[in-house]
Amino acid sequence: MEKFSLNKRLKSFTYACKGICCLIRNEHNAWIHCAAVVAVVTAGWFFGISRGEWIAVVLCCGMVLAAEAVNTAIEVLVDLVSPQPHPLAGKAKDVAAGAVLITAITAAIVGCIVFLPYII
Repeated sequence: MEKFSLNKRLKSFTYACKGICCLIRNEHNAWIHCAAVVAVVTAGWFFGISRGEWIAVVLCCGMVLAAEAVNTAIEVLVDLVSPQPHPLAGKAKDVAAGAVLITAITAAIVGCIVFLPYII
């Protein structure tokens, strides 16, 4: 078994932060998701949502951003291994994009459940 190395753990966080920066810098859909996060957090603060509602909102925001990151990673990897169009490569990309859509729809439903009572 490998000995614990604080430097290796810190390096792995550096790689993860680099990936997050790459996602936010280069992916237009991530910009949209980040703008939605800012809007939702602002609305949560404005309406004074409860602790439980904050938990739901934070989990949904994290879920959508994580799905977008995984989708981006899959798209990059598929482009690397299959530079020419291929039905299976397209299918992998479509399914990954579908996963992001599922999480975004789920987050929107949760957002409606949380915020509509405050708006109405």
